[in-house]
Amino acid sequence: MKAVLAREFAPLERLACEEVAPRSAGPGQVVISVRACGVNFLDGLIVQGKYQTRPPLPFSPGAEVAGLIKELGAGVTGLTAGMPVLALTGYGGFAEEVLTEAANVMPLPPGMDFATAACFPIVYGTSHHALRERAQLRSGDTLLVLGAAGGVGLTAVEIGKILGARVIACASSDDKLALAQARGADALINYAASDLRERVRELTAGKGVDVVYDPVGGAYAEPAVRSLGFLGRYLVIGFASGEIPKIPLNLLLLKQASLVGVFWGAYAKLRPAQNAASFAELFAWYQEGRLRPHVSQTFPLSGFREALEVVMNRRARGKVALVVG
Repeated sequence: MKAVLAREFAPLERLACEEVAPRSAGPGQVVISVRACGVNFLDGLIVQGKYQTRPPLPFSPGAEVAGLIKELGAGVTGLTAGMPVLALTGYGGFAEEVLTEAANVMPLPPGMDFATAACFPIVYGTSHHALRERAQLRSGDTLLVLGAAGGVGLTAVEIGKILGARVIACASSDDKLALAQARGADALINYAASDLRERVRELTAGKGVDVVYDPVGGAYAEPAVRSLGFLGRYLVIGFASGEIPKIPLNLLLLKQASLVGVFWGAYAKLRPAQNAASFAELFAWYQEGRLRPHVSQTFPLSGFREALEVVMNRRARGKVALVVG
């Protein structure tokens, strides 16, 4: 079977699609015939050795997949061969088959296609955990979302609206903002064309926002922290800009505000029952039509380089997927 392999931690150009041996399930494991794989910023980081975890070499990137169960290992219950599923694999998904622990696998919600399913777990899991658990977002709060047209940003807009917040979406172009508006954003800020802090002040009558959702980092982080209101919460989601910001801590003291780290992948492993409850709610919202995953582009497995370039250069609107087979 074919798989995209990283044989060393190196630039993306060193990735290659190769023939490898088929996967085989051990005890507690599942082999999935991959039909689609989500493409994420972390995939580009992990192959360069820049992510929080480093898989054993060689490995395939690809942290989330959807497909059909090919084989079940000993002791696996609740799943059957041929069942359509999605899985959070961490890595291994850029391939025709992936091996993962059965605990990482969930049956596909009715009516969800493979490309949508493969693009669902990371972005929706991250935003649900961030807003529900870490920020304790409440109805009536004002939520500021940076990078609002990206994969996680767009889901934060949707979930923020479901939870009753007033959502201010921020992005670097008007076409990106239009996508956020179509997902329910109440107000828009083009932070490439206007002063972020001043626009937030105008839109909140000087009160500031209750929660900042920041997957971007970089130059807009400090103005966003300064835009927090009393007892505000700043969610550290990631650093898509490539720059990890340095925040003057006196800004938090004066507002009695909080910097809150969000690493959903670790949370999901350490709190499986809570994570299962989160996905039960997310799947229910999807079935009710309240979530509308946006997969803007799909590529064949052989187009993995182009797909990664779109994501790593922040050109994606919503999510990008590889369609396999």
